[in-house]
Amino acid sequence: MEIKDLIGLALVLAALPASMVVNCFSRTAREVSFFLIAALAPVSHKLSIDFFSHYWYRGTTRGMEISVVDVLAAGLLAGAWLDARRRGIRPRWPGSLGLMALFFGYACVSVICFSEPRIYGTFELFQMLRGVLMFLAAAWFVEGPRELALLVLAIASAVWFEAAMGFRQRVLQGMFRVPGSLMDANSLSMYLCTVTPLLVAAATSTLPAWLRRFSGAAVLAAAATIFLTISRAGVPIFALVVLGTAAWCVSWRITPGKIAVAGLITLGVAGLVAKSWNQLSARYVNNPLSAEYLDPNQYESRGYFLRLGKIIVDDRFWGVGLNNWSYWVSKKYGAELNTPYEDYDDLAYTPDKSSLSSLSYAAPAHNLAALTAGELGVPGLMLFMLLWLRWFQMGAGFFRRRGPDLVRRLGIGICFCACGIFLQSITEWTFRQAQIFLTFHILIGTLASLRHLRNREEWQQEEVLEIETVPTANELVNA
Repeated sequence: MEIKDLIGLALVLAALPASMVVNCFSRTAREVSFFLIAALAPVSHKLSIDFFSHYWYRGTTRGMEISVVDVLAAGLLAGAWLDARRRGIRPRWPGSLGLMALFFGYACVSVICFSEPRIYGTFELFQMLRGVLMFLAAAWFVEGPRELALLVLAIASAVWFEAAMGFRQRVLQGMFRVPGSLMDANSLSMYLCTVTPLLVAAATSTLPAWLRRFSGAAVLAAAATIFLTISRAGVPIFALVVLGTAAWCVSWRITPGKIAVAGLITLGVAGLVAKSWNQLSARYVNNPLSAEYLDPNQYESRGYFLRLGKIIVDDRFWGVGLNNWSYWVSKKYGAELNTPYEDYDDLAYTPDKSSLSSLSYAAPAHNLAALTAGELGVPGLMLFMLLWLRWFQMGAGFFRRRGPDLVRRLGIGICFCACGIFLQSITEWTFRQAQIFLTFHILIGTLASLRHLRNREEWQQEEVLEIETVPTANELVNA
């Protein structure tokens, strides 16, 4: 380890117990921690230390990253667990945690048995543990409207920050496709598709009026920012999940106020489309989907990555190992599609960051299913899809009855959040990008808590109905 790593490790070892102690004894500290982990997740890489960094590796994870967000989440988890025990409540087993543990166990087997080298898989395993940490912290801390309001406020604040960054990059820096703080325009697009449905649901819920307005304005800011990313998949997916959330959450009764709001939104969207039409149409026309997927001569296109995935699965049923796509495509499989790369094993020195542009290594597959199948094999992909089905099943329960209550509305919103990130993962790998990965697990942890709250409310209602239907002694005598 380098000197900077030793200093960083000492800081983490000092901050971690301090965070746990403060969160264990202060409710306010837990609320602040929860707000910060949701608000700072998109910029967590700016507040992190990367141990054993292989910054030249073009995988999905390049080191063991520990950020301020992780320290806060660990403290929040300890505080939420101790607070529950103090109140005589046994911490519940959140929905989908068992499948998450099973998938993590399979990934560990992949790293031990099928990964060569193992270091890149170890990086990804560490990130998976970070996701579980966020999941548990949210699932055990969220217990009612106050915590949900904190989550909505944090996500809305993060969206406003990304919108401000995007407009600054377009207006002052002249960027064609703005990345916000997430380093890539497609990553920013996926983040907005992931979180905006929650804000739509919050704007139509029973939250305080000021927070509903703040969330609604953040939705408009996200809509403007998504057009600045010029993302071919992101723009239609964003429209689909936002409109879907609104359709389920907004009352279908037509009123003059709704007509006015709908008219203003339509005018605003029409203006954004008109302003961005030339850039959007150029991206669709210059590189149509037919060429993107079917042209065998397109280098590193979406179809190219699918073909690579098929070659890998045909050659290795169990995959090349977690986070080893770039290593083995660069070493072997790229050449089989007449696109040879440099071999990582030929790199006998640590390259300077300024010289990385001269090195050619394979990028991760721009398709999450192909990337998972190539690295974890067919069984790994099936297990991963089973985990996604479990997440969708958790959210689907909120669609059974339409209602204005906060738990049901935000459950619907998070379900559409999962739809947004799932759909864009068809064309991107950035589900695994740390900022998006952590944010998504915070939302899924909240969904697990909402599911518990919904079930508890339904049980209480059933108990009330049973009590009301039990005949009294006079009724029995008269009968």
